[in-house]
Amino acid sequence: MPSSPSTAPAWTKAAWFKPVVIAVAAIVVLAIVVLLAKWLRSTTGVQQFIATYPGHAALPGDTPTGLPAWLNWSHFFNMFFIVLIVRSGLQVRYTTRPQGYWKRNNKGLVKTKGQPKKISLDLWFHLSLDALWVLNGLIYVILLFSTGQWKRVVPTSWDVFPHAVSVAIQYASLDWPLEDGWVNYNALQLLAYFVTVFIAAPLAILTGLRMSGAWPAKAARLNKAYPIEVARRMHFPIAIYFVVFVIVHVFLVLTTGALRNLNHMFAANDGESWLGFGFFAAAVVVIVAAWFLARPLFLRPIASLMGSVTRN
Repeated sequence: MPSSPSTAPAWTKAAWFKPVVIAVAAIVVLAIVVLLAKWLRSTTGVQQFIATYPGHAALPGDTPTGLPAWLNWSHFFNMFFIVLIVRSGLQVRYTTRPQGYWKRNNKGLVKTKGQPKKISLDLWFHLSLDALWVLNGLIYVILLFSTGQWKRVVPTSWDVFPHAVSVAIQYASLDWPLEDGWVNYNALQLLAYFVTVFIAAPLAILTGLRMSGAWPAKAARLNKAYPIEVARRMHFPIAIYFVVFVIVHVFLVLTTGALRNLNHMFAANDGESWLGFGFFAAAVVVIVAAWFLARPLFLRPIASLMGSVTRN
């Protein structure tokens, strides 16, 4: 017999209540922000402010134009590793019964005095991805500064801040600024990329390193100055920052001239052909495939090349 309303699980309504309230509140807040931005843009003072600071801070005269192919490849690998790092990080955080364990072979170039500790297969995968992400980041930073591309993502004048405020008002009013990322990112983009590359990424590395087995456990002064609890409190919010950044980044790429933006990021050209979209679609297929293949069945043979793998 069908259950009566009185016998329906009470948690069903409660489970839906909070997400619905949050969603409604978010819509209301966004509506208020849009209306406020539109009102601000109707005032003479803000109109003059936007005319003075349209959104693009001036770049040094020798700044290179365009995005080279190495930057496209670095962007793909960064995208690939970030997605899988978030996936594996969530598994490490929320999995109570790992489906496998890994212990490093204390041989080869990397040796320790003590015996290596056994860790979950999820944690091994997360740390391995972290190492590859850091390597990709080091190559990116080296090329960034050796080619002059750093001038596109590092503020070089204080007027970047009023330009960024102007861009924020323009975005919020839904009357978006003109984009030409091939030549010059808008000030808000520039600051977002700077924070992500030079602040959020190093913090993610430092907090992750503090929680890893590679951190010197017997360094009393260092551990007192940088307690592991601080790293734990910071690491997850930093991961949330990366997730939010990626969502906003992808949304703006697809809504501010998708074909041209995808050519910038994946095909190293400023055209509006479908080439960049094709490379982007292929990248998504590769990442989705890696997401589903990142399971113990496929990870165990790879992990066994660097250590011993057990089920408990």
